[in-house]
Amino acid sequence: MNLLQDKKINILVTMDENYIPHLNVMLSTLLRFNPDCLFDVYLLHSSIRREALEATVKVLGGSGRLIPIQVRDLPLEEAPTTSRYPREIYYRIFAACYLPDTLERVLYLDPDLVINGSVWPLYQLSLDEYYFAAASHIDSFGLIHKINELRLDMDDDSPYINSGVMLMNLSLLRREQNMDDVFRFIEKRKGLLMLPDQDIISSLYGSRIYALDAFRYNMTERLYRLHSPFEKELDLDWVRRHSVVIHYCGRNKPWKENYIGCLDIFYKEAVAQMETYHGAGAGAAG
Repeated sequence: MNLLQDKKINILVTMDENYIPHLNVMLSTLLRFNPDCLFDVYLLHSSIRREALEATVKVLGGSGRLIPIQVRDLPLEEAPTTSRYPREIYYRIFAACYLPDTLERVLYLDPDLVINGSVWPLYQLSLDEYYFAAASHIDSFGLIHKINELRLDMDDDSPYINSGVMLMNLSLLRREQNMDDVFRFIEKRKGLLMLPDQDIISSLYGSRIYALDAFRYNMTERLYRLHSPFEKELDLDWVRRHSVVIHYCGRNKPWKENYIGCLDIFYKEAVAQMETYHGAGAGAAG
């Protein structure tokens, strides 16, 4: 029996070329904390040059395959985009249409993450009739959630999720997802979309999302800052021992000089580790 073959994980990323250095950091941590797994990394993109991915292939080495898939035919002319939210953010919504039919599930990961533990328990999670498993950073009884309900016409019991980490039930999505629903939603709500992919997934599929523990699978600086003063257990040592995924979402990025907070220590350690094993050419840009 080949243990690595038994622990094969499909990973999905969707991004433009600007995020390749940070993708390399994320993948290096994924491999370092999951040495007993093999990875197929599917990259949905619109225009990334193959030569730009050479460092990514080097980082994966013998532990993973990089499988770029160019998306050309999505009618997203009406979809809101910005420099922070390029067209590629929408590709994860349509992943079931572009990934091989042989894939039953895939773990979507944003490139601005650091992996800090085994993702195998998450990948093995039973999804049953859920389309996605994802974490929310918003109190379901709070004011922000109520605003989102009105803005997006969400059910009051649907979570507003962070889309940076999502386990996706591809088999079920292929059978039941209606792409036209997404395009109609974009057309109707495009002036109200703030975090477009999250808005769409939370509104259209909220009742079919399995709630993940954000402290374990989507730890952010804001989550840490809000809770650590009041919970004696929650310090950097707790994060190091319990948080499998650390997510640098929003504008506060650890590769920028003006980062505010303390979770950037994990990113800096990841860059140093990667450059030790793979050379500075694979490191994160400033």
